[in-house]
Amino acid sequence: MSPLRSNFPVGSPRWATRRTQWHALGLTDDDLAKPKIAIVNSSSGLAPCFSHLDPIAAAVKESIEAAGGVGFEIRTVAPTDFIMSAGGSGGYVLSSRDLVAADIEAVVEGAQLDGMVCLASCDKTTPGQLMAAARIDVPTLILACGYQSCGRLDTGERVDIEEVFLRAGQVASGGITVDALCDMSSRAITSPGVCTGMGTANSMHIVAEALGMTLPGTTPVRANSEPMWRAVRASGAAIVAAVLADRRPRTILTPAAFENAVMSVLAVSGSINTVKHLQAIAREAGIEADVYRVFESCMDFIRPLSAVRPNGEDSIEQFEDAGGALAVLKQLGDVVHGEAITVTGETMAERVAGAVVHDEKIIRPLRDPRGGHPTVVVIRGSLAPDSAIVKLSVTEHRRPVFTGRARVFTDAPSAIAAIENAVVRPGDVLVLRGLGPVGTPGMGMASQTVFALGGAGLTEDVAVVTDGQLSGLVNKGIVVGEVRPEAALPGPLGLVADGDRISIDLTARRVDLLVDDAELARRRPADPVVHNGHTSWLSAYANQIARG
Repeated sequence: MSPLRSNFPVGSPRWATRRTQWHALGLTDDDLAKPKIAIVNSSSGLAPCFSHLDPIAAAVKESIEAAGGVGFEIRTVAPTDFIMSAGGSGGYVLSSRDLVAADIEAVVEGAQLDGMVCLASCDKTTPGQLMAAARIDVPTLILACGYQSCGRLDTGERVDIEEVFLRAGQVASGGITVDALCDMSSRAITSPGVCTGMGTANSMHIVAEALGMTLPGTTPVRANSEPMWRAVRASGAAIVAAVLADRRPRTILTPAAFENAVMSVLAVSGSINTVKHLQAIAREAGIEADVYRVFESCMDFIRPLSAVRPNGEDSIEQFEDAGGALAVLKQLGDVVHGEAITVTGETMAERVAGAVVHDEKIIRPLRDPRGGHPTVVVIRGSLAPDSAIVKLSVTEHRRPVFTGRARVFTDAPSAIAAIENAVVRPGDVLVLRGLGPVGTPGMGMASQTVFALGGAGLTEDVAVVTDGQLSGLVNKGIVVGEVRPEAALPGPLGLVADGDRISIDLTARRVDLLVDDAELARRRPADPVVHNGHTSWLSAYANQIARG
């Protein structure tokens, strides 16, 4: 067993002051020699995603103590898209992922704790926790804290927050009344936990399991269910064993593990946001991997094996009952990298060998997928030389080629107003730029603009190209998101003008600006973009991104 980094020589000033403070918390001298584990809790009263985490943190602490460790609960920022996207043009959402990682680093590294159990909840907490784990490289267990239950309308139709989000875009066009929307809203959430669809939260919980950073068979899971509480009770023994074995994240987060995660995202038709999150985690792990290229490679042979709402009609409960993430890995068969190590010391092959697929209609084998095309599609081209992402549904088929004239907007409200006033017409390509990590700053949300197109009945007749981020649930129409380089950095997106022709070819995986190089050179500004020196978190985040 390696010596615990949290222990200092007896009689030293560091030992004495830690003993003094921890003695005041009720710890004994015997406790001071035990593994010291951070319980990373993003509890918050802002949203149901986090409202049930405090009892979970307390139970994890008991589990750690029963396993021979000492648990210290620490708190981080609690990012929630639906609430925190209101300010800063939506920039506080993605940037808070990095705040989660920094919060964890400051406490766990500053205190030299020995390991951590991270309570995974809403969209940005899981990637932030994984980034921190990879960065500080202390034994870490990701504990998924579950998805919320949803309600039903008087018609018996299921209704959840994703459906409320989608239908709200139809109010302006008369597609739904405010009273009907309020009725949906009042019924949509009936328990704590993350959103019920295969959005970013559930996708990232599955990613954590595919990476080997969770207990086996624990994602996705109903919030406050017995399976969730079983994982909570088992978490203490697992993390203490990982600490004593010195099983660090960088031994788990290998290129093979990342490829397993990418294949799992494609198999469950997961959120497009997983791409940038996995890239950020890989960077923190010190892996020189281009996750975008890994997606492009795996897109050639991985098809969706499940179709959870909004990708199809299956519910997340049916997916969990069919076997969840571990069943998906089982159905992927020989393409899974079985040699990858997990946080419990098992190989992924050993975990998968014990998996059971309870319903092959819900989670199909690789030889018999639910759809014939990849649903998370990385594309490139003259308008997105570094990459962009398109999300497709499992069941719907889009026309593979769309060519139209650009309608350029630099903020979402202007674009939505243009849609509602019929300025945006069938055949247009709506270009919404300035929403990237530097331009917003922090990366703005383009989803409301996409939903406004749906409300106006233009989903199939107007394409969207944006450097902003999209809800993990957006898969209507042709929407090219997260164009890189973003418009605030040197590149073609910032040079697009009204009337320019843009071609999107999903078969060729290209998005091209049909303007000659000489004209683009004429438009290019002589002076580089200067980023502001304001002291807000968003300004600091933008400057950090701009520096690379």
